[in-house]
Amino acid sequence: MNRIKQLFEKKKNILSIYYTAGYPNIGDTIEIAEALQRSGADMLEIGFPYSDPVADGPVIQASSKQSLDQGMTLKILFEQLKDLRKNVNIPVLLMGYVNPVLQFGVENFCKACEEVGIDGCIVPDLPMVEYEEFHKECFEKHNISNIFLITPQTADERIHKIDGLSNGFIYLLSSSATTGKNLEVGNITETYFSRVAAMNLKNPTMIGFGISDKITFDKACQYANGAIIGTAFVKAIANGNLDESVSDFMKTFKN
Repeated sequence: MNRIKQLFEKKKNILSIYYTAGYPNIGDTIEIAEALQRSGADMLEIGFPYSDPVADGPVIQASSKQSLDQGMTLKILFEQLKDLRKNVNIPVLLMGYVNPVLQFGVENFCKACEEVGIDGCIVPDLPMVEYEEFHKECFEKHNISNIFLITPQTADERIHKIDGLSNGFIYLLSSSATTGKNLEVGNITETYFSRVAAMNLKNPTMIGFGISDKITFDKACQYANGAIIGTAFVKAIANGNLDESVSDFMKTFKN
């Protein structure tokens, strides 16, 4: 059983933090992971930067550009992650786009993930049919969970299909917009969250996009097993002492 499944079996209201690898400085990837674990994060999503991040808002786009400008590549990221499991034992996922994965080679990518201790991947633009036909076997061989995303517009039939293909959790986008918007639980969103919760899926669910503080995190946890914060955290570490910035940000989620 990988770390993702173990986490969901033992904990509720899971707080997962996204950050961009190689930001604010190219050598910060492991330092941020260790600081987040010390400060109480339950799970991490490390973004590998891409030049055309269509699902991301301006804050994460800017962090990706800065990381790429500083020379970050998947090869460098995996070299940095060789030290990940020396001090980090919470689940860690990689999140990014399919083109860099295809250029790196899916087999090479999954093998490298397994070697450095990555538990799962989120690749929003990887089509479900391509994953099922060409890549599922490779992911499973290396014990890498592939996390699918759903939106308010995703039909029940597709959600059940995704549930059948998943072995970690299902990522519920709070809206079809890019990252960085505020969570607004209106009638449409509440109906969507409640519809998914009533489907009795075999996989747990996490809500992302629009979660920025304790209030929106608690609201999301009413409908799912936890929530994912990205943009607000990337903003918080833009300047100043990393350890202090991470600690101060995570304190806002206590109590």
